[in-house]
Amino acid sequence: MLVSPDGEVIITNDGATILEKMEIHHQTARLLVELSASQDNEIGDGTTGVVVLAGAILEQAQRLLDKGIHPLKIADGFEKACDIAVKKLDNIKEELNISKNNHNFLRKCAMTALGSKVVSQCQTHFADLAVQSVLHVADLERKDVNFDLIKIVAKAGGALSDSQFIEGIVIDKDFSHPQMEKEIKDAKVCILTCPFEPPKPKTKHDLEIKSAEDYEKLYQMEQQYFVNQVKRVKDSGANIVLCQWGFDDEANHLLMHNKLPAVRWVGGVEIELLAIATGARIIPRFEEIKPEKLGKAGVIREFSFGTSNEKVLLIQECEHSKAVTVLIRGGSRTICDEAKRCLFDAICVVRNMIKDNNVVGGGGATELACSIEVAKEADKIDGIEQYAVRAFADALEEIPLTLAQNSGFNPIDYVSNIKRMQVEDQNPFIGVDAMQKGTNNMYEQGIFESVNSKKQQLQLATQVVKMILKIDDVIAPQEYE
Repeated sequence: MLVSPDGEVIITNDGATILEKMEIHHQTARLLVELSASQDNEIGDGTTGVVVLAGAILEQAQRLLDKGIHPLKIADGFEKACDIAVKKLDNIKEELNISKNNHNFLRKCAMTALGSKVVSQCQTHFADLAVQSVLHVADLERKDVNFDLIKIVAKAGGALSDSQFIEGIVIDKDFSHPQMEKEIKDAKVCILTCPFEPPKPKTKHDLEIKSAEDYEKLYQMEQQYFVNQVKRVKDSGANIVLCQWGFDDEANHLLMHNKLPAVRWVGGVEIELLAIATGARIIPRFEEIKPEKLGKAGVIREFSFGTSNEKVLLIQECEHSKAVTVLIRGGSRTICDEAKRCLFDAICVVRNMIKDNNVVGGGGATELACSIEVAKEADKIDGIEQYAVRAFADALEEIPLTLAQNSGFNPIDYVSNIKRMQVEDQNPFIGVDAMQKGTNNMYEQGIFESVNSKKQQLQLATQVVKMILKIDDVIAPQEYE
């Protein structure tokens, strides 16, 4: 549980979120926060693993420094060890067959990412949501996924299992007047970024009203302006208006009487997504409203949740876009926010698998296989660097040791046992049976991780450790000393 200075509470076990929200003053620790952020930005998953690995390598580096080995020799040794580990990953990776009809492996990869999350009790359901979302917007020929077309909306209320995949766009708004039509079929969409009100003069001015007639005249002018605006929209053929700004009750009343449903205060991100999906042009001035600038949607409807009367708008059957929305439900806002982060991690994993469908074993199996290979190669290296290479091999064992400890096993006994099994069977998929399913074979359990994610973890952790090792002095203002 993280509590911000203004009292906001976040409950999470996502490594990147925890590090981002922590108040960290130590300069070296900030490098590890940036390391986690880099992994999150590039891969989207494995943020905790990369920090644990970097910490283990730093711990081994400290032991070597205590023995009097020069930091540059240690850094060079770690670089060699990292190269050996990355080559081992290329040798042990397995290619998975992925298509729109065969997405069982994608589901297993998403479930691996969700296994330790808050939503683990709905692991299968959330994995399906992630796979559905990505496959709907993915271009499998180009191996490309447009994340802009996937929107995640969280609404408190209901259970996590009530979360659903929606083909279309959900925006957290309702129609501006309760008597407006709640469902519009064959919608012609007008998207405005100008306010639905008379223009305000840009110069300083005074308007003197001396009589009731003057006031009535001013009121009639305003009314006429509203009438002209509504008429201009109606004449273009539009049957729904989405406006980035608000409009007052007069305009709202006129829109309702003219049977022109409208939505106000639509956010900039939603405006752009709606424009892409419906094929509409964003209109900055009323004078530019033309039929060819309208977008099209099969149906736009408003629906509400439970007894809270919270409403959202659903835009479906857009001919110009494959945009999708995942609607997350949960017992509270805190749970919804965490479920949103979990789903995003799973979506990132599925996207990475579509970009590169090579996998390695999860459950610490890959780190153990790399550790065995690095230790074997250390014996062939002459000079002091072999100590650093061997230390790197020991650091790689930190991930399986941590997993074994968290699963309730005796970590040293358990990891030494699965290490022996890996060497005897020559099987790099032997790992920690954290779910206690009776087999240590991660391939049989369906515990897979992207090979790109593992490579990124090794390379980023090694780079940060090398950078720290090459620091020989800290020059800081006096108050930091």
